[in-house]
Amino acid sequence: MPRANLTTNFILTAVCPDNKSKIEYIDTNLEGFFVEVHRSGTKTFYQRYIDGHSRQRQMKIGRANVLTVEDARKRAIQIKADVSLGKDPKQPKNELRKIPTLKEFVVERYLPYVKQNKRSWKIDETIVRLHLVPAMGKFYLDEITALMIVKMMTDMRTAGYANGTCNRPLIFLRYMLNLASDWGIPNLERNVAKKVQLFEEKQRQRFLSPFEMRALMNALKSDENVQAAKAIELLLLTGARRNEITQARWEHMNLEQNTMLVPLSKSGKPRTISLNKAACYLISRLPSRAESSWLFPSPTTGKPSPALYYPWARVRKRAGLTDLRLHDLRHSYASNLVNGGVSLYVVQQLLGHTNPGTTQRYAHLEQETLAKAAEVAAETLKRAVHQR
Repeated sequence: MPRANLTTNFILTAVCPDNKSKIEYIDTNLEGFFVEVHRSGTKTFYQRYIDGHSRQRQMKIGRANVLTVEDARKRAIQIKADVSLGKDPKQPKNELRKIPTLKEFVVERYLPYVKQNKRSWKIDETIVRLHLVPAMGKFYLDEITALMIVKMMTDMRTAGYANGTCNRPLIFLRYMLNLASDWGIPNLERNVAKKVQLFEEKQRQRFLSPFEMRALMNALKSDENVQAAKAIELLLLTGARRNEITQARWEHMNLEQNTMLVPLSKSGKPRTISLNKAACYLISRLPSRAESSWLFPSPTTGKPSPALYYPWARVRKRAGLTDLRLHDLRHSYASNLVNGGVSLYVVQQLLGHTNPGTTQRYAHLEQETLAKAAEVAAETLKRAVHQR
């Protein structure tokens, strides 16, 4: 390889021999500094060095049509200084290459991880696919800003989503960026999503009144999908979660002891649901007992249909309860218990709440029940005083 004093004039006149595709001209003044000249006329500055593993490496500095030879030489000297201090000059570029876009991170790392570690991973997939990827999927993780996140959430609210729904993508993004940092993806020391505030959410407490319960039961009795109607009625009778009923198996029923086993509950542990007489009677009369391992198998596939979306939409419309969610049946079950004088501790056990604070949402009902009970004492005393 020829050596030369790399000056501005030399760079301008340097050419590649006709019998080669490229040639390197090594500087006579700075060790390892050279210019690569291609037959096409392209000229690029480089600096060679020995890394910490005693391997010879070279780092591209830039094109000669962009950098002057003086600027390139200064950069070459800086590279040599970094090497002498034990630094890897290529580290910043290598780190940048390790940073994926949000979409790449979701597809290649996040979803494979949550599929193995979260029972509710399908919710993650839906939230990410519908909201996060369309809004920020093309950006590298270290490019995501608080302003981008705020815009996504504001756009969702403008589109008519509830505050709680708008908050979900932010919560998932916080979790994803924490994981990315834990997994060693660079430039993520600060989780930018933590700077964004959640929208204020109003806890929705919807309980069925006695009139609404009658309307719902009448609608269930007249629905054409008898199996789905029975599943919904069982939700109201047990306060169970939707999947606990739709995924129930006969092998987990013990009608002699009035119990139903849930092998894997929301908490990740098994729990036992106490069945009242009405629930036991409903279960004992289900026709699936002789033909399926499931309580509520689909007539077409033989497997459970966990959503109950279409029959529930039809039933609540027929009952005039269009604002009622399927999960509100669980709230109504709890409110009936509390209004009947059952303690919050017992309600917690019946609902399978691992956190007592979750059951505290019904505390106001308990206070109302206690207040009514206190009035009974006053009325009893009043009647005793006025008796003759």
